[in-house]
Amino acid sequence: MDRSGLKTEIFGTLANGETVEAVTLTNANGMSVKIIGYGASIQSVCVPDAQGRFADVTTGYATLDEYVAQPQFYGATIGRVANRIAHARFTLDDEEYTVPTNDGTNSLHGGDVGFDKVNWTVTTCDAVALSVTLRHFSPHGDQGYPGNLKVTATYQLSADNALSVTYRATTDAPTCVNLTNHAYWHLSGEGAPHDAMDHLLTIQAEHYLPVDSGLIPTGERRSVAGSVFDFRTPKPIRDHVRNFANAQLRHGRGYDHHWIIDEDVASEPRILAELKDPHSGRTMTLLSNQPGVQFYAGNFFDGSTTGKAGKSYYIGDAIALEPQMFPDAPNQPSFASVALHPGDVYENVIVWQFGTAASA
Repeated sequence: MDRSGLKTEIFGTLANGETVEAVTLTNANGMSVKIIGYGASIQSVCVPDAQGRFADVTTGYATLDEYVAQPQFYGATIGRVANRIAHARFTLDDEEYTVPTNDGTNSLHGGDVGFDKVNWTVTTCDAVALSVTLRHFSPHGDQGYPGNLKVTATYQLSADNALSVTYRATTDAPTCVNLTNHAYWHLSGEGAPHDAMDHLLTIQAEHYLPVDSGLIPTGERRSVAGSVFDFRTPKPIRDHVRNFANAQLRHGRGYDHHWIIDEDVASEPRILAELKDPHSGRTMTLLSNQPGVQFYAGNFFDGSTTGKAGKSYYIGDAIALEPQMFPDAPNQPSFASVALHPGDVYENVIVWQFGTAASA
């Protein structure tokens, strides 16, 4: 029986009276994904395990009020500039810009009111292609960034259990853009009794970006060989994640670093990372056209937020893998530029391919 379809509903209402839409995509295999307008966020991803049992494998809240009251970037679109900008300032075309300091002395994930905290407009729903497109307009001066920016996010669910998002942006004046999605993953299910640290992780990178104590890249490209950052062959995240004898892991209280796949954007998505859960047998392959991936091991979950299954999230309960340009690129001349100019189109394509492994 073909279970595929598209369903729209109201997820909630904001204090200003705006309604937040939700769109659920379901393919013929029964895999379903719910996208909400608030933050253009992935609210749920339900996929089968090796025995065909479904579970929701991404973190998130059950209600809109929780997303607003306790923002945690769950499944959200991040922008205008993902990751950190040192000292919350940058120079573009010889003009200096100041952006919000919301991470110590630095700016994080677009500022105080980044793209994760605005209500995107659902513009197109396609029940045949199983896709939904959302739109956001960020005016000149928004969070200190120049230029009027038009952004779209198109989510699509394929017949072979792949979820993708394509981000596109255009501007009427030079600006900086580095979008990503901040979904957290626990392939046993977001309410599982164990954390995600047993997941086997592979990252197709020979180098990573060391950071200072503020988690700003130093500019060095360091080899992963012989280090706790070598994920070229699959290994459990737990093996080294709390090895605080390593200065880099002390800085982030675990992994919160950027791995280099290439030096610039590719013409097509390529494999960045692979994740396998030995408990459920679920697997996830991450692809993108972006040159790097930020791996964050959920180091700051402290039990203060409760997910859809009613379980509080604690350290290591889920991980994030965020394809993007290099962090602090506006201040690092040796990194590929994140400047966007009128007439150009920014594009980030992310694919999460789900499957199962026989050796569960």
